[in-house]
Amino acid sequence: MKRIIVIALIIMMVAALAACGGENMGSGNGEGTEVIAQSSTEDQQGQTEVPEGTDQKATDFVVRLLKASNDSGKNTLISPLSVMSALTMTANGAGGETLKQMEEALGMPLEELNAYLTAYMNSLSDSDKYKMDLANSIWFTSKDSFTVNEDFIKENVAKFGADIYKAPFDDSTLKDINKWVKEKTDGMIPKILDQISEDAVMYLINALAFEAEWVDPYFDFQVQKEDFTAEDGSKEKVELMHSTEGTYLESEDATGLVKYYKGGKYAFAALLPNEGVSVDELIANLDGNKLHEILANRKDTEVIAAIPKFETDFDIEMSDVLKGMGMIDAFDADKADFTAMGTSEINNIFISRVIHKTFISVAEQGTKAGAATLVEMTEGCALPEEEPKEVILNRPFVYMLVDCESWTPFFIGTLMRVN
Repeated sequence: MKRIIVIALIIMMVAALAACGGENMGSGNGEGTEVIAQSSTEDQQGQTEVPEGTDQKATDFVVRLLKASNDSGKNTLISPLSVMSALTMTANGAGGETLKQMEEALGMPLEELNAYLTAYMNSLSDSDKYKMDLANSIWFTSKDSFTVNEDFIKENVAKFGADIYKAPFDDSTLKDINKWVKEKTDGMIPKILDQISEDAVMYLINALAFEAEWVDPYFDFQVQKEDFTAEDGSKEKVELMHSTEGTYLESEDATGLVKYYKGGKYAFAALLPNEGVSVDELIANLDGNKLHEILANRKDTEVIAAIPKFETDFDIEMSDVLKGMGMIDAFDADKADFTAMGTSEINNIFISRVIHKTFISVAEQGTKAGAATLVEMTEGCALPEEEPKEVILNRPFVYMLVDCESWTPFFIGTLMRVN
């Protein structure tokens, strides 16, 4: 039976009021959720022409975010597309120095970010070979003390095709949000929230669902039990999936491979550090331009390859990561400027935390992956004839899921141990 491969991204953003002086919203008021607007990426308007060099800027953000998030010695997995989408939707409600710092952290001015992500969503198309869908929604409280900025809503509808909901933020809203997420991820993420904070005033959600299979899936005889050697020298038995691929990657400190999914629009890519080079050293030596060049200068040649069958998850609270990337004021109760998002009668709105969770499974038929980002805001072809290359991923490596039109990773991580 054919196996379904799913990659899902959930971007959740939470706007809330500070606990100091905050009023308990209560629950179960029975008002229900009001649908203000239902849109889709097909309805998107506005600028979709992307300036030259934007893909390189996006790749630079990928590398900077990986460097800041890398948990040395442990498996790391982030979705830069998830984080960028969540923060760009937030940035549409930011102003002044808060917006400037967010733009610097993301690596582009807001207009370019909106154009890049809008064009990305508009470039998606249905195919019988793969599925790549994005969905966005904004949920804001019906509480009288919070007033949403209509221009902020209109901007995110126009640029991101967002569904808009006005809700009581009680138990019924909790169920509605979880139901929306479950539906938009084809049931892969059945629940994103355990409860709605008593101080919450807004949730912005982006869901990305991807389904595909390898162009050349693995047969049983290609999967063998072998050693995977960690950087400390310890070994574990893993299932290595052997194949011959046709795309080779190389830099001064790593070799790698590309394995395509059906349709050729998306691929799995991996970089194996040279002997004597650690994964941390490989990442430290990377920058956006270097990674872009590695992917752009891929070679069509025979690659004797082996990829471990693995499954891993990762979670990180990204406040310190983003502060380290220059996004300071957004987390400061006194300095944050999110008045373009909405206003509260109680106190100023700021980001209190950014939670990012991911999951990936790489197996014989393809890949299954998911990511969730929660931002909480509170007040206060033919191969040339040459010797084949060999890339056996039987020790720690960096891997990516990439869009083959721009060669920009939308997932990137490290595999330090398999089990």
